[in-house]
Amino acid sequence: MTVQITPTIVKFCHQVWQLQANVQLVQQNNGTHYVVTDVTPFHPVSHIWPDHPSDKGSITLANGQQLDVTGCQVGAIELATGALYVGQDIPVKRETDGWIFVVVHCIDTETMIEVNDSVQLNVDKDYQQALSRGHSAGHLSYLALNKVLADGYWRKEADRRDPHGYYDFNSYAQVSSFVTEDKCVDTYRLGKTIRKRGLNSADMLADLSQIEQKVNELLVKWLSLGSPIEVHCEGERLTDSRYWRCDLNEGQTAEIACGGTHVGSLADFSHITVEFNQIDDQHIEMYTRSEAV
Repeated sequence: MTVQITPTIVKFCHQVWQLQANVQLVQQNNGTHYVVTDVTPFHPVSHIWPDHPSDKGSITLANGQQLDVTGCQVGAIELATGALYVGQDIPVKRETDGWIFVVVHCIDTETMIEVNDSVQLNVDKDYQQALSRGHSAGHLSYLALNKVLADGYWRKEADRRDPHGYYDFNSYAQVSSFVTEDKCVDTYRLGKTIRKRGLNSADMLADLSQIEQKVNELLVKWLSLGSPIEVHCEGERLTDSRYWRCDLNEGQTAEIACGGTHVGSLADFSHITVEFNQIDDQHIEMYTRSEAV
């Protein structure tokens, strides 16, 4: 029998923090209740690239009971069996026939919530916005770093270019990226591969303090524009592509594929600063810190 469950419609890209939803599935796993609704304002942590933590918040039942949502994960449901797989247990890629992807709200307390219940979903707005600032700031800082490095730190043409047309150091060298409240930490590897692609990594390491200064100066310039930030969605489902967009006066609007949450404008920041830390002769970290107006 086919299970009548639909892919979750997501609203976390639209500055929505509270809405009514219908419960489609409730499942218990080792003391945690998994709750799937037809629509949600909650952003789940990605099981593929977990750079952006999940939202927190609560679910309010019809009787007024409020349940804490301790986290959100991506789930996949096999329609033929109704089996739910969560996070790293998901065995298929998105758009696989016979499967749908959903947002799984995690509740660690006992609950009488049932399928077909109408509930109110409440995202912790302050927490989500702090993560959004951290994530948008991370995009801005790596675009700034790409531009600064394009001025003299590449000895030959690089194939990859960023949205502004500069050599995409971030794409080549990024090992990991992790967003927290008002912060983003990017780790880069300056190994043999990127040197072969043309980066003068020794010069970059020698000039790291000057590069840091130039990146920070560029971030001040960009923030002064006050440009809007848009998340363009190609559909309402969790698996539909989403793109971060912002005009930084660099000749063309920056567009970055991204599934996270973001602020609505550069004017939401009072400042963004970066700091570089050399871990060893092949790795550096870029610490991006932001603050709300």
